[in-house]
Amino acid sequence: MSQVTEDYKKRVKDLYQKSQIVLTDEELASIDYADFGLNNIEKEALNLILYVNNKRYCAKEMVLLPNQTCPEHLHPNLENGLEGKQETFRCRWGEVYLYVEAEETIDTSKISVTIPESSKEYYTARKEIRLLPGEQYTIDPKIKHWFQAGNEGAVISEFSSPSYDEYDLFTNPSVKRNVRDR
Repeated sequence: MSQVTEDYKKRVKDLYQKSQIVLTDEELASIDYADFGLNNIEKEALNLILYVNNKRYCAKEMVLLPNQTCPEHLHPNLENGLEGKQETFRCRWGEVYLYVEAEETIDTSKISVTIPESSKEYYTARKEIRLLPGEQYTIDPKIKHWFQAGNEGAVISEFSSPSYDEYDLFTNPSVKRNVRDR
């Protein structure tokens, strides 16, 4: 895992504060700074607070620093017969570009963001959804998706069916997702 510096942590917490979402000291201390084992935390990472994750539902608060990208992945059905995660992203602050797998796509040269150069081949979903504060989009199970913050960063709430992040399938085979004990 990349070294998460105090400066990096401060920038993440500053964005949470800009969103004006009230968070406890305990929640701020529990931020998961996920670099996905790519050692490229400034470009490819996700910073999140898990409010609740049980057998019925999950809620998270996520931060992306300016132009930071959560790598492409999907939520598969699980071996025990559970359907993969369905999730709704709601932009709370900033701007986020969400890309989902779909028949209607746009050419790479026309997307609104810059794909991380070192992993370009692993970003294949091309239907672009731009979310501003108060806007939301729901992603069905088994749909490849990735997302990137705009130039100021973004704070995104996620509401979903139960989350089993350790089973997410990433397009980039180098991704490693170590999930904290819950």
